[in-house]
Amino acid sequence: MDLPFGGASQSYTCRLCSMKCRSSGGLSRHYNSRHRQFTSASEGEDEHQHSTDSHPIINAQPCDAEGNYLPPYSPPPPLASLNSQAPNCWAPFESQTDFAFAHFHFVEVQSSVGEINTALDLWAAQVLKYGEDIPWKNTTQLYETIDSIQHGDTPWKVYKIRYQGPRPAGTPPKWMTETYELCSRDIRTVFHNQLATADFKDQFNYTPYRQFNAKGKRVWSNLMSGEWAWKQADMIAKDENNHSTMFVPVIGGSDKTTVSVGTGHQEYHPVYSSPGNLTGIARRVHGNGVLSAAFLPIPKIAYQKFVRQMYHACLARIFEPLKAGMTTPEVVRCPDGHFRRVICGLGPYIADYPEQVWLSCIVQGWCPKSDAPPNNLDAPGARMRSHGKTDFLIMCFDPGTLWDDFGIRSDVMPFTHDFPRAEIYELLSPDLLHQIIKGTFKDHLVEWVMQYLHETHGEARVLEIIADIDHRISAAPSFPGLRWFPDGRDFTQWTGDDSKALMKVYLAAIAGHVPSEMLKCISAFMDFCYLVRRNALTSDTLNEIDTVLARFHHHRDIFIATGVRVSISLPRQHSMLHYRPSIKSVKEPWRRSSRYKALSQMLGTLTRLDRLAALRTIFHSQGMMAGLTASYALQTLRGELPEPPPPSEEDEDDDGGDSPGPKSTRSWANDGSPLLIRELRRSISDNGSPITHDELARVVAVMSISAFGTQPSIALDVVLDDELKKP
Repeated sequence: MDLPFGGASQSYTCRLCSMKCRSSGGLSRHYNSRHRQFTSASEGEDEHQHSTDSHPIINAQPCDAEGNYLPPYSPPPPLASLNSQAPNCWAPFESQTDFAFAHFHFVEVQSSVGEINTALDLWAAQVLKYGEDIPWKNTTQLYETIDSIQHGDTPWKVYKIRYQGPRPAGTPPKWMTETYELCSRDIRTVFHNQLATADFKDQFNYTPYRQFNAKGKRVWSNLMSGEWAWKQADMIAKDENNHSTMFVPVIGGSDKTTVSVGTGHQEYHPVYSSPGNLTGIARRVHGNGVLSAAFLPIPKIAYQKFVRQMYHACLARIFEPLKAGMTTPEVVRCPDGHFRRVICGLGPYIADYPEQVWLSCIVQGWCPKSDAPPNNLDAPGARMRSHGKTDFLIMCFDPGTLWDDFGIRSDVMPFTHDFPRAEIYELLSPDLLHQIIKGTFKDHLVEWVMQYLHETHGEARVLEIIADIDHRISAAPSFPGLRWFPDGRDFTQWTGDDSKALMKVYLAAIAGHVPSEMLKCISAFMDFCYLVRRNALTSDTLNEIDTVLARFHHHRDIFIATGVRVSISLPRQHSMLHYRPSIKSVKEPWRRSSRYKALSQMLGTLTRLDRLAALRTIFHSQGMMAGLTASYALQTLRGELPEPPPPSEEDEDDDGGDSPGPKSTRSWANDGSPLLIRELRRSISDNGSPITHDELARVVAVMSISAFGTQPSIALDVVLDDELKKP
């Protein structure tokens, strides 16, 4: 029997994304193109020379399914295994071929209904001559089989939202009578499914820890290595019932996504979640490392009070299922197969500046994390905001004073207000892509350079210079990591990839056309971007980031000196002081819908993707996905049945950065946030100056709101119905 690909009976499977390649060379090319590692933050260091201190109390001790702690070195309980020799082992599919067909068309190439029907027709024509039949007559039957998968099922629910505030006499505005919909999954179920994913076993950090390199310098690279996670563990440890538990922060993120619909646009507002214990590589290459948890309603109305209250009411409802587990441990299965008593908590929330304004309930133009005034955002001495400080100010001042003097909206409360250990001002994490690369580079620096050229040269000369810049960009030589722009920088819609690729060649393109100070400014900005993108940051790196940021602030004054800007106090540039890595957004489910009332179709697509991913994980764990489909069929005909793969003896966690910690029964990793170090430095640099009215907020930051015995009362115009329905 002849096999495809020149008779090869085996394939080479990528350990990161499970893609099958025909040869070892093809696998190497796949790794280089799809999973190219980042440059180490400290090249040349021996990772085994690093030392790690894990949290002594919140130490993730394994337990049984009832929550009873196990003796040290106890093996995990056996998982319910699938009998690969059973006739129905591929259920609800009939064979590996059927599953591979469904997975290929629905997940890998995302075929349309028409394309799947055509493929089924060709398949049927091929087997008719043998008197056989195919498993599905059309795409509808294929979808019904996918929908019958019992694994990975986290159904979507729809919550109805109504306005309940005062109404004017006569006919009220339409928005007051409409019902809005929040589409959400049970985030607790999503969270538990993510933690139980065996693919994460070598890419999961079970405890907060502190890591040091061979020189004794602190190293940050993942969330659990940061001071925030350690501080959260200290607070959890105050309750003796929580000792030996595992802390799992839930990272959130959201961003309005606009997709084209004919001549107009449709907006969707997805909310994402991810366990904060995962390493960066797990989020990049594993499908359920970051999952869509909800779609927020986006009413097109100008009544900002209602819209913002609805926004926070929706977020509170989304995360509500996790609330009980933030104070009382839940027994949850972990990636290594062990059960552990888990305390969860709201982790960093990643969003662009406009959404941070909504999340922090502040006035546009103010800093969402500190009390820095909008006309001098980078001024030294600004203090962090807090719930207690905001509550006190709302009780002391009228709404106008709060708006003008403190940048606080008094008509809405952050959704984190009623969640344990959750300060939205501390959790807000700038989005590197939208705020720094697309915001500061594309929207500010590139536009300012163009404005400088127009204001300095005549129109004819400007066109010549721009043509030369575009020519230089298009003439960039072919080199790994460099992108070719055949038309220069003249593309209609900038994407994040466009901005990142253009950054690499932009300095050389504008050299000679702008003052050297502008080149130095953009050079310092690029240094900042590449430093903060490192997988691991040491204390020396943080100092270097401070240095290049100071260089950027110094040299950017050239845009004021040349008349391009009158002043520079911009929230997106200010956010460089509060940097965090970002998560990507998703548009593929929309592209696969009919564009008409697409949200319900998108939710169905996401559910089917989750089910196929869960079932594929089970098949893969039993060795049922090894090799090509044709080779598996040949093995079956010969009576050779697959065996489960042996357990890995090596830790394959490689972020291309510093050591993730000691190789033991538990993984360790690190956080990489310069934010915590910066805020610590800021908080201890009190100069002891006299207290003024403007400094009041800084004083009350250290006062407990409980001392006043009450919290500010805000009348809500939003009501969420408890009635649910499936989309």
